[in-house]
Amino acid sequence: MRILTWNVQWFRGIDGRVDVARVLHHALQWGEQPHLIGLQEVAQHCAGLDGAGCADQVAQVRACLPGYEVFYAPAVDDWRPGLAQRQRFGNLIATRLPVLRVHPQPLPYPADPAVPSMPRVLAALTVLAPWGALRVGCTHLAYYSARQRLAQAQALVAWQQEAAQVANAPPAAGDEPPDQPFQSRSHAVDAVLMGDFNAPPHDAAYRALVEGTSPVWWDAWVAANPGRPQPPTFRVHEAGTTPVLCDYVFVTAGLRAWVRRVVVDEDTTLSDHQPILMELAPPNPI
Repeated sequence: MRILTWNVQWFRGIDGRVDVARVLHHALQWGEQPHLIGLQEVAQHCAGLDGAGCADQVAQVRACLPGYEVFYAPAVDDWRPGLAQRQRFGNLIATRLPVLRVHPQPLPYPADPAVPSMPRVLAALTVLAPWGALRVGCTHLAYYSARQRLAQAQALVAWQQEAAQVANAPPAAGDEPPDQPFQSRSHAVDAVLMGDFNAPPHDAAYRALVEGTSPVWWDAWVAANPGRPQPPTFRVHEAGTTPVLCDYVFVTAGLRAWVRRVVVDEDTTLSDHQPILMELAPPNPI
C-alpha cells in the first residue's frame, strides 16, 4: 500500500503558478497511483492567497482524482460579515480504499500572543486496508508558535493512545439498529500519521512524537532508511533560503516492521515543500 503526503502550498509552485491539476498529476505519477494521499494547505475561496483567487480547491481536487473519495478537514473556517463565501484552509485525505469512519478533530490552540497563528486540525479516517482496519491522519502543525506546536504534537500522541485503548477494549455491542448512533464501529490499534509538522528533528514537538520509554509514533523514514538522514522537505528550491526538514510520515509500533520504502521527491518545484511516499506491507503477504 502506497501513501503520499505533500504540503501543496495551495497548489502554488515555485514559479508562482497555482494549478491543482498540475500538482495532482505529478502526485499520481511520482507516487505510483497511491492508495492514500494526504495534502496540507488546501484552500476554498481564499482570495488573499497569492494566485489562489476565489477557487474551490477541494472541488478541483475531486474533479482531478476520479476513483478517489476526498475528505476535507478545514482548520480555518471563516464566514465573517462582508464575505461572500466561507473561507476555508486546511488538510485533505483522498483515498482509493473503502472508508469505515471519518473522524477529524481540532488540535490544541493555546494562547501565544507574541506570534501570528491560526487554528490547526487533524484530518482522520479509518480505512479498510488489505489486512484490516487502519487509521490514517493528515495534519499541519503551528509554524510560528513553538508552544502551540508542542501542544499539538502531544495531542497527536494522546489521539493514538486513546484510539488504541478503545480498539483493545471496544464498546459493548448494543441492540440498536445498524443505522443508529450507537451502532458498532470499526476500531484500529495501528495508524499512519503524515503531514507538515513544522518541526525539525531537534524540535520539542518532533521529540514529543517519537521519544519516550515506549514511543507512540515511529518515524517511517528512519525505519526504512536506517543510518541515512532524511533530506530536507521545505524551501529546497527557494533562492536565498536554508532548506529545512519538517515533513514526515509516522507509523505506530505495530506497523514499524511493515515499512518497506520511504522516499522524498527532491526534484519537484511544484510547491515550497517536497512530497514523501511510503510503501507499507505486512511482513507475510496476506
